[in-house]
Amino acid sequence: MLAIPHPSVLLQPEWVTVIRKNAFAAEQAGLLQSAQLELIYEQQWFKLLIPAAYGGVEMPLPDLVRLEEALAWADGSLGWVVTLCAGAGWFGGFIAPEAAQSIFADPRVCLAGSGADSGTATITDDGYVLNGSWKYASGVRHATHFTASCQIIDNNKPVMDSSGKPMILSFVIDKDAASLVPAWKYIGMMGTGSHAFTLHDAGVSANRSFKINAEDTLIDGPLYRYPFLQLAEATLAANLSGMAIHFADLCEPIFHEKLKQKRLTDVHREVLLNTLQGVRENIQAMRDNFYQALDASWQAMETSHHIEDVQLQAVSRASRLLAQIARESVDTLYPYCGLQAASPDTEINQVWRDLHTAGQHALLTFSE
Repeated sequence: MLAIPHPSVLLQPEWVTVIRKNAFAAEQAGLLQSAQLELIYEQQWFKLLIPAAYGGVEMPLPDLVRLEEALAWADGSLGWVVTLCAGAGWFGGFIAPEAAQSIFADPRVCLAGSGADSGTATITDDGYVLNGSWKYASGVRHATHFTASCQIIDNNKPVMDSSGKPMILSFVIDKDAASLVPAWKYIGMMGTGSHAFTLHDAGVSANRSFKINAEDTLIDGPLYRYPFLQLAEATLAANLSGMAIHFADLCEPIFHEKLKQKRLTDVHREVLLNTLQGVRENIQAMRDNFYQALDASWQAMETSHHIEDVQLQAVSRASRLLAQIARESVDTLYPYCGLQAASPDTEINQVWRDLHTAGQHALLTFSE
């Protein structure tokens, strides 16, 4: 198996310049900047998972994950927003065609939202009325539509599904129906503008509801038959991998300057070089394992329309281990970087804060 190349090979240098030149301004403003957004729209990165039938890219999953790792390497906030908002475009494979055509008609379409079922949807004669609040909607300030999961209510009582549990449906709502609640006050990923939003008596038609189940897929293609859990784990883990590689790249010039310091002993110099090399080799080995598992699962879906449980478990395990290695690698390098790594005005500190904030995602907490 060939080693997976550095993420930079997937991005044109001028793209990286635009992304990184605006990274601090995005952090200060709490949203991606216009130059970054124009690049996203030009390259259709918000459309990566939207079905081709609705004007989307419908990118194969292995290519998608590699690209998202590269974007997170360029900048954590931008990579995360593209990953989460493009990921919501995947729901187009489950939305009624007449509704999907309308939703995805906007050339700058961007869906943001939450999978938490923290709202209610009361059945009406012509659809539903939605109420509730949702946290951590990455990219919400750029969104044209919001997605929200709700418990279904009829005649003031919860509707039960076939297993006797409360029925949960997801919905796509026009941006104007929601109220934004500024709530992102964490140390990193500030450029994502991952604020909360609320809905109050928001009417929505029945064809704007959907369920994320393989049997409910309305677009016949491997991308929409691929299990959502492993898709989510892989895309999020790739973001952490990209950020960790960015951090290691920034360590290289810092370490080279330290090597010139006369107070360092030969042993100290050897520790610096070996630590950086060891971290890079460790990340690379885990990336190779991760993409091997991901590619094998995708090939199975393409060829036989079915992925064995053992293959899905391999993707989950590799995703979580990659996230763990990303966090541990950065923490291994950090003490050798001096005070500039602790200054909020430096790029390396921004990457450190972004990775440790994104790394708190619940899907990536445990290695098993």
